[in-house]
Parts: sequence; C-alpha cells; structure tokens
Amino acid sequence: MVIGVADDEPAVRDALARALRFEGYAVATAIDGAAALRLFAGHDVELLVLDVRMPGMDGLDTCRALRAAGNPVPVLMLTAADAVRDRVAGLDAGADDYVAKPFALPELLARIRALLRRTTPAAPEVLGYGDLRLDTGTREVRRGTRLVRLTRTEFTILEMFLRHPRQVLYRSTVVQAIWGGDVSPTSNSLDVYVGYLRRKLEAGGEPRLLHTARGIGYVLRETPL
Repeated sequence: MVIGVADDEPAVRDALARALRFEGYAVATAIDGAAALRLFAGHDVELLVLDVRMPGMDGLDTCRALRAAGNPVPVLMLTAADAVRDRVAGLDAGADDYVAKPFALPELLARIRALLRRTTPAAPEVLGYGDLRLDTGTREVRRGTRLVRLTRTEFTILEMFLRHPRQVLYRSTVVQAIWGGDVSPTSNSLDVYVGYLRRKLEAGGEPRLLHTARGIGYVLRETPL
C-alpha cells in the first residue's frame, strides 16, 4: 500500500512522510500537482494527500484531473485553517476529506485510516506479546485470561508499543503520534499514561512489560534494559 503526499513545503512533506512510514505505510512524495499525477505511473497509490495551494498545478486542479480521468483514489486535502473557500472548493473538486493546517498529526492519521477503511476495510487484528493480547476489532485487551479495561488514549498508546515490540520508542515520537502539537515533547503526559498502563497491566501480579529506556523513552519487552 502506497500513500502519495504532495506538498510544496519540504518540512510538512517530510514530517508527514516520516510519520506515515513509522505507521507502516509505504510513501511516495511529490512537490506539486503535476508530480503527484506522475506518482500513479510508477506506484500503486491507494490514497493521496494533497496540499490545496501549490505552485504550478495546485491541489484542486490535481483532484479535478484525477476525477476527470475516472480515478477513484481517496483524496485528503490540506487547507489553510481559515480558508473556508479552499475546503469547499476541494470537496467540490472531488476530494473525500480535508484537514486544516496546522494540523494535529494524530487527527490526520486517523482521517487517513478512515478513508482507507472506506475503500479497503481492514480485517481486525489481534496483536500480542507474551501473555498480552490486544484486539483491534473488539478493542479488548487481555493479560492472560484477565480482561484489562483501558481508556481510548491508553489503548492507542499500548497498540503503538505492540506494533513495535522490543523496539525503544523515543518519547518525542510517541507524544507526537498520540497528541500531535497539542502536547510538548517535554510534558510528563506520556509518563502519566505509562503509569496508568503499568498499574492496569500488572494488577493481577503479572510481570512488567513496559520498561523505561532512561533518557530516551519506553520499550515493550520481557526484561528491563
């Protein structure tokens, strides 16, 4: 699965590409609309993120060209926060959804997942490590046979670690993926939620799985670093 990202701002384009790759997607990037259309010649693009305002061929013209050619690929538009006209024009041009800049990364990723589900419904997954199981379909978490009740944020954080077992996740990476720009990387929000998760996951006397990588972040593994 390849997601195309077209934005003339290198910082936005590169940050979004890194975040998508971290989530397991293959990414192809373009600096304008014309380059975005060329992505379809060499990649099986399943979703396209388009900035509305790009030099040359902008996002609106790109979306219109795709729809005129009968291409049904889901399109997510990036618009200016106060540009209502851009949002309306994007939807009228055939876009499926939009996110206003500056955007919160978790919201953008959630909208991308939602658009992909509409076209290719994902089968529920059961992620596991040791005696820990997380069902993305039922949203149930179990430690052995014991049901662990988690909040939405706790579930999302645990899912992230289960998708990257034995891999140290940097504090800043997790904070950005969960809260975007709403929480500073130096905030203790992640520490608080990891504490909540540890208490719930170890409530039955089970050994710890979420360990601290001092000065770096956290890791899901059997033994401390």
